[in-house]
Amino acid sequence: MKIEDVYIWDTNAKWLGISPFQLMENAGAGVARAIEEKFGRGLKVAIFCGTGNNGGDGFVAARHLSFENDVTVFLVGDEIKIRSEEAKHNWEILKKLDFVKIKILKDSSQIKGLNLEEYDVIVDALLGAGTKGEPREPIRSAIKKINEYSGKAKIVSVDLPSGYPSKVQVKCDFAVTFQWDKEEFEGFERIVAKIGYPKELYHLVGPGNAKFALRKKGEHKGQNGRLLIIGGSEDYFGAPYLAAKAASYIVDLVYLVMPEYSAKRITDPDMILRPVEGKNFTREHLEEVLALTEKADAVIVGPGIGLRDETREFVREFVKRCEKPLVIDADGLKAIAEDLSVLNGKTFVLTPHAGEFKTLFGEKPEGSLKEKAGLVMKKAKEINGVILLKGVYDIISDGKVWKYNKTGNRGMTTGGTGDVLAGIIGALLALGNSPLRAASVGAFLNGLAGDTVKEELGENFTALNVAKKVPHAVKWVLEF
Repeated sequence: MKIEDVYIWDTNAKWLGISPFQLMENAGAGVARAIEEKFGRGLKVAIFCGTGNNGGDGFVAARHLSFENDVTVFLVGDEIKIRSEEAKHNWEILKKLDFVKIKILKDSSQIKGLNLEEYDVIVDALLGAGTKGEPREPIRSAIKKINEYSGKAKIVSVDLPSGYPSKVQVKCDFAVTFQWDKEEFEGFERIVAKIGYPKELYHLVGPGNAKFALRKKGEHKGQNGRLLIIGGSEDYFGAPYLAAKAASYIVDLVYLVMPEYSAKRITDPDMILRPVEGKNFTREHLEEVLALTEKADAVIVGPGIGLRDETREFVREFVKRCEKPLVIDADGLKAIAEDLSVLNGKTFVLTPHAGEFKTLFGEKPEGSLKEKAGLVMKKAKEINGVILLKGVYDIISDGKVWKYNKTGNRGMTTGGTGDVLAGIIGALLALGNSPLRAASVGAFLNGLAGDTVKEELGENFTALNVAKKVPHAVKWVLEF
């Protein structure tokens, strides 16, 4: 697991109702437990705390250790800078305790003269994993002061040594890191303390994943994604339009490539239409459409494209030759089912429901969530791409891990919500996300938009209602 996952898990835990207060309490208790298990009780302990959440974990550890040890807390910085509600809460508790000594060190001159010889254990709760570059004053002086006692007192860091990975970092005997070891960590000993994350968080998609997926890149038109959508036929024009409408709220530019026959029915000024001759896609359109992909960051192929032989042949040949990340949806899935080798070497997401999954792979996903996930993972590994199996719970896998999404409701069985989903996934791919993240966050946002509609209209609504709620879902995520 990576440091980024900590933020995602914390955010998703909050969404499940596990408060940051609970996580901080468990983290601080885990640090205290590790210290007592290693060094016993009756200790003189100095705890250096910063004003962020790492310091908050230190405040909690101080309270737990104070029961059978002599504890002094050194706050490095100004108490008005203690940021989060949970850190503030635990600081206020500490101030009420008569048996925990508190010393506030606002600047480096107060730190340089400190004598820590009387302490058996020095705890470093100055900086967490989110800090970049070399530490600034007064934290820098605090790190140097702690290091003066390396080899004399036992030094324990909370989560990671403050200042890591810069040259100015605490030389700890070990760090107590939370829930699991992080793959970025090296060069210091670690003890892992569990803090109450449930197993779901390994697989559940939530607002934490979505926050990372929705990060914008630039200030100029086109820097935040250009998406090309290929779909429509003489029978259908709504499907590619719904995909384009949903995507238009996330990326800067959406190009809609459709046969002119169906393109004429679209009058939405937000759409950049690129009509091709005739009523349906055929091999004759191949070079023209491939040329259009050069401007795009990602491509969706399939919504409403139809099942005529010449169209299926166009889809297969297009997929084979397209160099951009792809979302293959709806009729596009049926076209490639005849020859999955066209996917070799491609970056793609397939979005089948159970019936389409069987058409593609000859097996129907059945049984429990874990059994279905096992099958999706196996097939994703075989084709070396990402599969999103749509259902009551959407299941997403890249062949290495699997995710599931719980947002959405029964109203979303209405026609067209799959096209909205494809549009969102395509948009997230165009923003530069990995196919796994684009697919899993796409499922989450699509379901969230559907749940927002349900709150207003009940369970009877259309796919266009869902598409129009995409910006509301994005806003909710960014503010969560």
